[in-house]
Amino acid sequence: MDKKTIRGFSENGNWYKGNLHSHTVNSDGRLTPEEAVKLFKEHGYHFLCFSEHDRYTDYREQFDSDDFIILPGVEASAVLCEEDGSGLRKKVHHIHGILGTEEMVSNAPLPPYRHNEIHPVPKYYGEWDGAAVAQSLVDEMTQRGMIATYNHPIWSRVRESEFIDTEGIWALEIFNYNTVNESNTGYDETYWDVMLREGKRIFAFASDDNHNGGLFDDACGGWIVVKSERLTHEDILRNMMDGNYYSSSGPEIYDWGIRDGAAYVDCSEVYRIDFIAGNCVNDGTSCVCGSFEETMKHGEYALKGHETYVRVKCTDKNGKTAWSNPIFLK
Repeated sequence: MDKKTIRGFSENGNWYKGNLHSHTVNSDGRLTPEEAVKLFKEHGYHFLCFSEHDRYTDYREQFDSDDFIILPGVEASAVLCEEDGSGLRKKVHHIHGILGTEEMVSNAPLPPYRHNEIHPVPKYYGEWDGAAVAQSLVDEMTQRGMIATYNHPIWSRVRESEFIDTEGIWALEIFNYNTVNESNTGYDETYWDVMLREGKRIFAFASDDNHNGGLFDDACGGWIVVKSERLTHEDILRNMMDGNYYSSSGPEIYDWGIRDGAAYVDCSEVYRIDFIAGNCVNDGTSCVCGSFEETMKHGEYALKGHETYVRVKCTDKNGKTAWSNPIFLK
């Protein structure tokens, strides 16, 4: 076993909390952008992306300050409808584009979207080539200098073959607070491991997808925490792309990585810690408290030496979880 040390997070930097998936009155949300910024700032957030349905917005000039920034973005859609003309949606792709770094924008073959520019929604009836449609949407985002995510596949009713081989996806949305509370269709961690086991180097994120409709709670329940030297668009994006962050619906991860042949994590008080590893049967381990009254703040997994990746999740007594990104070992 190689005994080298691999840090899960950078040694230096500050922690910045943000929501990458939110909606306002500019699409089908209920809050104005001003009200949304106020809500998230009151809950300790440092950055927010307005990912309006098929409408790109850029509110940096209006809302950026020393302690809070906006990440411009759009949630681009493609829809497969029933062929009977009912308008019922069989499947959707929701590909999120977030404005990339200055270098990405300057090297992009297409100009960036303009504020309030509309993304036309392709519609299909009866059948579609789901994988080709997803690739087309991701290509559109990346060609405009953006990073692309794939959002809530369980809720979207898509099959693995329709999105897991898409090139250019930066991260998969594995926790969507809105759809968890709407219909329990917001947990997509299994798809992430399918992709990781096939050798894809992809990160993950938790988010709200908040619409603030009032039927159920959908705000401030899923987020990422980025470690960055500064709270600027360039620094946050670069650290996101490097995987220098964790996702959470509650617990905090303070440090994690590999040292002396073992994966380890230090976190807030939780009930269980899971190390998920690929790619052989029985890889990984779970550390669980002996009684419901106990908690733990540290866990370890002795690596066997053939793992292709390892990641960690920390879950408290209420089922709220924090997820690291993978450390790739092969």
